[in-house]
Amino acid sequence: MNARTAASAPDPEVRYRKVALAACFGTFIEWYDFLTFATLAVHFAVLFFPADDPVAGLLYSLATFGMGMVVRPLGAALFGSFGDRYGRRKVFIATIGIMGAATFLVGLLPTHAQWGWWATAALLVLRLVQGLAMGGEIGGANVYLAEHAPAARRGALTSVLQWMGGLGILASTFQLVLLQTWLSDTDFKSWGWRIPFLVSALLLLASMKARLALHESPVFTSLSQQKQVAKTPLMDCLRDRQTLGRMALLFFCVSAGGGLLFFLSQVYAGVYLKTVVRMDAVRVGWLTLAATVCLFPLTYLAGALSDRVGRRPVVLAGLLLGAVGMLPVYVGLQAAAAQPLLVFALLLIPVLAVALVTGPQTALLSELFPARTRYTAVGLPHNLAAGWIGGLSPYMVTLIADKSGSVLLGLGYPTALLAVALVVGWFFLPETRGRDLHA
Repeated sequence: MNARTAASAPDPEVRYRKVALAACFGTFIEWYDFLTFATLAVHFAVLFFPADDPVAGLLYSLATFGMGMVVRPLGAALFGSFGDRYGRRKVFIATIGIMGAATFLVGLLPTHAQWGWWATAALLVLRLVQGLAMGGEIGGANVYLAEHAPAARRGALTSVLQWMGGLGILASTFQLVLLQTWLSDTDFKSWGWRIPFLVSALLLLASMKARLALHESPVFTSLSQQKQVAKTPLMDCLRDRQTLGRMALLFFCVSAGGGLLFFLSQVYAGVYLKTVVRMDAVRVGWLTLAATVCLFPLTYLAGALSDRVGRRPVVLAGLLLGAVGMLPVYVGLQAAAAQPLLVFALLLIPVLAVALVTGPQTALLSELFPARTRYTAVGLPHNLAAGWIGGLSPYMVTLIADKSGSVLLGLGYPTALLAVALVVGWFFLPETRGRDLHA
């Protein structure tokens, strides 16, 4: 390379930022679409289910949200195999299109009062389609960014992907707070709730443009050139004992813990404050919005810290904070209902726990597995844990609390699972910092 060519070559970090922006924007849109449904769970209980039993309607609404999480592993298995066989980029384009179309159609649905149970069924079908697309997106985005990032700063630079869930919550919550502020309660329930879903059509066009500008992962390009691409990636994962063992570790520890902490802090906290503490919905929106903003710098700092001290101690610290702090936080929220600043401070505790687990997570997930089957090996257990454990946790907490008559007993469910994740991680989670991802 001559001096002129060297001088004109783009800086690796500048090139990486362009890759990260293109990949993350599409992931943000998918989270926005996916989490707008979660933010509206309380409203959907009335819109798409019989209004004569509010508790049953809320349970049905949370279960419909959870069903989208349950099918995520199917999407991970399907799109993960495509990603390992045909490349990461093509899968990204497909998943964003499917997610955007399903979300737009939710905004056009008739309500239960208009179509009865047919409206409920249509909502569930679209939710399942969202879940399939999301399953293909999450693992692939983790792998794509990690395979582009320089090893020395992989934790910090890939942590930005974890912002997308928070940004999705931020955008959907902020939009709904504004709508509820500007519109009367009657107008919001009549047509205002549709706006976030219909807006997704514009976001879809922008995200498709960003996805089409992506280049293939250098790791997959190298595999293709060497003719080492896996022909049956899922079967290869299941045959390799080390890969299978690490998939189990991912399921029970990192992904389960991160999923539980994310949904309890970013989804169930708002439901809890509205339905148990009975705080004003607009105030809840602003408080959860402020806590979510704090998630961004904390996640980056956790990723950067994992580049210095390793992935393992940072993740274990987050699991410990979540297991020990979850029950006291929710007890405190009920006691501090009249003190917004105290409520905000309490919300920051699970937010910090989320950051510690998810900050190093993008790098850690890819570092655990070989290149040939990485997309599938990351996507399947991660979506199993996030869907079956994290995604169903708001429903399970609400159900146990309703049947037992005790909110604390409901919260004992995620606390126990976080304790299990901590124990599994303590004994089995390896240190992966700096691993060569071409191997």
